[in-house]
Amino acid sequence: MIRRHFFLVAAVVAVLLMLVVGGVKLAFGGKAPGQGGPGGGGRATAVSQIVVQPRTFTDRVEVLGVAKGRQSVTITSNTAELITAVHFSDGQAVSKGQVLVELKGDQEDAGIAQAQAQLAQADREYQRWKTLAEKGIAPRASADQYLAARDTARAALASAGAQKLDKVIRAPFSGRVGISDIAPGALISPGTPIVSLDDVSLIRVDFSVPDRYLPILREGLTITAEPDARPGEVFTGRIAQIDTRIDPATRALKARAEFSNSDGRLKPGMLIKVGIDQGQRQAVAVPEAAIQFEGTQASVFLIVKGPKGQIARRTTVQTGLSSDGYVEIVSGLKAGDRIVADGLNRVQDGATVGGGDGKGGQKAGARKKGG
Repeated sequence: MIRRHFFLVAAVVAVLLMLVVGGVKLAFGGKAPGQGGPGGGGRATAVSQIVVQPRTFTDRVEVLGVAKGRQSVTITSNTAELITAVHFSDGQAVSKGQVLVELKGDQEDAGIAQAQAQLAQADREYQRWKTLAEKGIAPRASADQYLAARDTARAALASAGAQKLDKVIRAPFSGRVGISDIAPGALISPGTPIVSLDDVSLIRVDFSVPDRYLPILREGLTITAEPDARPGEVFTGRIAQIDTRIDPATRALKARAEFSNSDGRLKPGMLIKVGIDQGQRQAVAVPEAAIQFEGTQASVFLIVKGPKGQIARRTTVQTGLSSDGYVEIVSGLKAGDRIVADGLNRVQDGATVGGGDGKGGQKAGARKKGG
């Protein structure tokens, strides 16, 4: 009996508690105590605040280009022959004129020997007829004929030597060779790639810019490069040449930039984003975290004075450039305005806010964490 009465009393108490909670919710308009609402009612929401200040922005033209070496070539042969020796290893630095590959040249060696013998014979005959002509024994015309024969033999020797040079492939300039599969004993044909050779001590980037930027372009202008393959790295170079013509189809002007590459971090073929600074200016800016974007519309929470303290009002703004975590505000705010710096998902339009003194987002955030 006692246990039955106990459960009955507990049930009555539970019903009374539910009625009390429902009444409280109705009294607060469906909001939990402490939650701010339109018009500034309820407990203030603690937020980080920041005072809008001017910042320096750099107007920049950014275009894309492809990196290439100062000089780049694919070494080939102009004759079909067997390779007898390879004098380089993959990735090796080579100097101008260094022998890279030797081809079989037995036939050329025989031709040189034959041409040398013919030249020696022609020279002896010329000397003999020259002596006879000087003594008046032989006519001068005969000596001249043997002189011509000697010159012909000398030209034949030079031709044989040139053919021998085709069997020795040398580096046309100093640089670094790439990866090659060529080995002694391989038969190559004219035009067959042997190895690539690049001079990458200096990297060139050709790019095009719209003709409306012609007034800011000049040779020697300092520019920057940001390779896609090296995020976060910025290289500084200069404009080396500007084309003499504007493309009538694209209305763009071609220019060439040069970047020092002594450490070899830039590679030919890299996609490069080239930046050309137009100048600096002052503009009001806010942290990126202080802006909400809905499609193409941007807004911030402007802190204004309400009936019972500070309230947050959603304010539409027009944004401009972005730099170092800050966004330029073209319109909608002015220097000295106080806004919510972060945690925008916890703020409602018209809600009462507090927790910042307007001296800067970093300080306000520190106080929030410490509180």
